[in-house]
Amino acid sequence: MNLKERLAAGQSVLGTMVTVFENPEIAKILKVCGFDFFIVDSEHGNFDYSDIAKLFAVAREAGIPPMARIPEVRREIVLKYMEMGAQGLLLPNTETVAQAKALVNYSKYYPMGNRGVSLLRAHTGFEKIDNAAEYMRKANEETILMVQIESPTAVENINNLLDVEGIDAAFVGPNDLSQSMGIMGQMDNPQFITAVDKVIDAAKRRGKFSGIHMMSVEALQPWVAKGMTLNFWANDVVMLMNAAKAGLAKLKK
Repeated sequence: MNLKERLAAGQSVLGTMVTVFENPEIAKILKVCGFDFFIVDSEHGNFDYSDIAKLFAVAREAGIPPMARIPEVRREIVLKYMEMGAQGLLLPNTETVAQAKALVNYSKYYPMGNRGVSLLRAHTGFEKIDNAAEYMRKANEETILMVQIESPTAVENINNLLDVEGIDAAFVGPNDLSQSMGIMGQMDNPQFITAVDKVIDAAKRRGKFSGIHMMSVEALQPWVAKGMTLNFWANDVVMLMNAAKAGLAKLKK
């Protein structure tokens, strides 16, 4: 089963975020570690298109679905990531239906959207596509589109955002959400918990998915238990530094 089929079957999938290391071999490393997918942070990260194209190429060969957090919803940006073979896109700070609809329009082929058609590209593996209509239908089905919930406005609009056809998941950015609520970093604050619970409930009622990005196992586990099934744990820098600090603390006693 592909990633979206696994989610639809009720499975929980776990990815991580690539924030700094552009070496394409990190895709294979993450696969060997056991991650179900990874997402490249192009919102805060300084990757260029060629970095990501190489990373995605290795990911496809290694059998781990690559995704991207795009910097903004613009046709050129969305199309380039899709053409590179992104299996999913995350739109940060989504607050309006117009933003969500634009993401669908730029990333999905007709009749769901108006994605540009160029089929001898990385996303097809440079294979000749004999039935273009069938390929595009399948691509529409398999692509995962996520709106990132990072403000009280987004939480307030969560039902309308998830009602947009083609949007598959609501993904909580805990730092920005808590910051915009005036409770930065207070993930155990009742206001924060209530806001995230509202996101989870809205997704469940529509047969869609929800997720969150937490840096520690302990912080993530309660949200998995509450039914969030599309989650990120840590990132490349955090995992490297945590392992290095733990080892050095023992060796330098």
